[in-house]
Amino acid sequence: MNKNRLFMGVVALTLGCALNYFGDRLLGVQIELFRGLQGFGGWWFVDMFVLPFFVGMLVAAIFGFGGKWLCYFPPLIVRSISYYEISHMSGVPQGASLIPMGWWGFFVILTIESAAFGGILGEIVIKRTYGRSVPLGVNKEISGESDLKA
Repeated sequence: MNKNRLFMGVVALTLGCALNYFGDRLLGVQIELFRGLQGFGGWWFVDMFVLPFFVGMLVAAIFGFGGKWLCYFPPLIVRSISYYEISHMSGVPQGASLIPMGWWGFFVILTIESAAFGGILGEIVIKRTYGRSVPLGVNKEISGESDLKA
C-alpha cells in the first residue's frame, strides 16, 4: 500500500467520523439513550439512517476505490465513543436510561448498513467501481501487461 493511499484512508476516516459526530450533536439525538417511545421520532430516524448514508458517501468520495469497505468504520467508531462517554464519563441524564448492549449493537449494525449504502452510491458517483467503462490501467494491472507492447 502506498503512502498516499494510506493518507487518503486516514483523511476519509477522520472526516467521516467528524461528520457523524457533529451531525449527532447538531441533531441533538443520542441513540444510546432510551427516553421512551417519544425518543423514536423524525430526528432519530435522520440520525440513524440519513446521516450515516451521507457519511458513507463522503468516505467513498474521498477514498475512491474501496471506500465502500472503509465507510463501515466511522459509524462504529462514533457510536462506540458515544456509548462509552455516556456510560463512563457524563452519565445517564434524568428521565433516560442507557440502552442494553444488545439493542446498541442492533442500532450500530443499522447505522453501518446505512453507511454501506452511502459508500456504494459514493463509488458509483465517482465512477471508479461500477459503470460501463473500465478505469484506465485496471486490466493491465490484473493481466500484468505494460503500456509498451513489443
